[in-house]
Amino acid sequence: MRDLSIRGAGNLLGAQQHGFIDSVGFDLYSQMLKEAIEERRGSDGESVKFNVEMNLDLDAYIPDQYITDGRLKIEMYKRFRGIEALEDIQELQDEMIDRFGEYPAEVEYLFKVAETKVYATQNLVESILQSKQEISILLSEEASSTVDGQKLFMLGDQFGRMVSLGMEGKKVKLVVNVKGLAQKEWLNIVYQLVKGVATVKKEQVTN
Repeated sequence: MRDLSIRGAGNLLGAQQHGFIDSVGFDLYSQMLKEAIEERRGSDGESVKFNVEMNLDLDAYIPDQYITDGRLKIEMYKRFRGIEALEDIQELQDEMIDRFGEYPAEVEYLFKVAETKVYATQNLVESILQSKQEISILLSEEASSTVDGQKLFMLGDQFGRMVSLGMEGKKVKLVVNVKGLAQKEWLNIVYQLVKGVATVKKEQVTN
């Protein structure tokens, strides 16, 4: 509140946010804002959950033709955002089909992205970022330290020249060349690589 009194509310409560608050309702907006803040700093001193940064140029959304009600659509997006396990995905898939019928390709992409993020979190993948015709998959330093180079090469080699391997400091980096590929094709490659990180760890040496 002291910071607000000095610098003002700015964009947080300004005109740019007003339309969004109107569309989802103040209570839901406040809850979403609270969750976002707690996710950034960790609430009540608890350890902050491993967060994967994802930015993909993909037609992954809920079309108006599938869910026409704006509030229901926001509710579903919130459910997607709250997915933490594979069981959550299956539950949401069943619910959406039951409530709205078979979902289109755009929603299928949402589920694939959510599943990819679950595996990325489990395997300590730090980020999955797209820049024009390339998608970079960056492992955390902790995950990189456990990687067996030969197994990693075999994982990438199954996709030929579409996937290259490298390092960014102490972090393993996989780069997918998506030029000429359909969205479904390159999304599946990213999914297989992220899921496959679990299979490239060094063997534990036991005495």
